[in-house]
Amino acid sequence: MGSWDEIDFKNTSWAEISDQLLHVIFSFGIKLLICIVVYVAGKKLIRFLNAFCIKLMTKRDVDPSVRSFLKSLTNITLTAALIVMMVNILGINNSSFVALLASAGVAVGMALSGTLQNFAGGVMILLFKPYRVGDYIEAQNQAGTVREIQIFNTVLTTSDNRTIFVPNGGLSTGIIMNYSNQVNRRVELIIGIGYGQDYDKAKRLINRIIEDDRRILEEPEPFIAVHKLNDSSVDIVIRVWIPKDDYWKVYFDLNEKIYKTFTEENIDIPFPQVTVHMAEK
Repeated sequence: MGSWDEIDFKNTSWAEISDQLLHVIFSFGIKLLICIVVYVAGKKLIRFLNAFCIKLMTKRDVDPSVRSFLKSLTNITLTAALIVMMVNILGINNSSFVALLASAGVAVGMALSGTLQNFAGGVMILLFKPYRVGDYIEAQNQAGTVREIQIFNTVLTTSDNRTIFVPNGGLSTGIIMNYSNQVNRRVELIIGIGYGQDYDKAKRLINRIIEDDRRILEEPEPFIAVHKLNDSSVDIVIRVWIPKDDYWKVYFDLNEKIYKTFTEENIDIPFPQVTVHMAEK
């Protein structure tokens, strides 16, 4: 005897009932103790298997994106198996447990429809590889370096060291800008000079700055032209190609060098201003 439903409360004396209750409690306590031991051992085993799988995939040079996804999937699968094992140890009827899961499955499935979409999105990301671990991407109004691709989320690290969890569902169906997919990137600057300034001189100075920067590629050829005749300035567009890892360094350096050079050469960089004419009475 080891369960509550086996006790006959109607046809049994209180002394026998108390003995049976003590036996049931003792039996349940033993099962509960075994469950605790199994849980502790199971968690350690799961950690060991996760570490072993990661080590094996690293040794076989499996793509980091696949590694992080499979690590998350393995952890959830093994944890679910551990829970089922503990339910069996406690003596809960499997058919009742399955029925309970089935009845709850519809409600849970509806509640977790977004989660299932995120899981499917993670699979699609791994299949089509719009980005990989280590890529710098912009999507869902967020930008950062991909640190992990989990089964439900993609983990981004921003330039100011914040961690962002972006659901895979939106990533798999939305627009993604991958800044690391190509070897080279184009830097584009728009610099304004005042009306009446020597445009040819400004262009020569910009060309000299570009030629002195060894990070800027000769092919494709740098491009300099008048971009727009603005309200208070003549805007010059500058486009150069550089290795992707040097993008921000070149961007900021070019701005600084152009400003200093134009100041030294007395080329006016205007700022927005309004001239007010007063009518005479």
